[in-house]
Amino acid sequence: MKSRNLPVVTSQTAPTARRERPPLRRLIFGDGTPKKAFLTAMVVGTLLTLINHGDMLLAGQSPPIAKIALTYCVPFCVTTWGAVTGKLATWRKIQTPE
Repeated sequence: MKSRNLPVVTSQTAPTARRERPPLRRLIFGDGTPKKAFLTAMVVGTLLTLINHGDMLLAGQSPPIAKIALTYCVPFCVTTWGAVTGKLATWRKIQTPE
């Protein structure tokens, strides 16, 4: 394992200037958020589809495609929203002086 030489940040060396909020693009697409949201949507969307439309599927009928699409879109959006708000909360905490 390689050791990294990271700078030590103390109250005397910490930057005092407030940083701008990260751009929304970075909040949404950074840190693997789309991949996590996609995987969550696949798992949760599939479970919800089976719960909500399982009887139709077992009867050999096709559920409305728009409902199926929304069943997958909602968990994707909720996961993305949670990640963005979590990143913003962390950013605000860092910005708040002690």
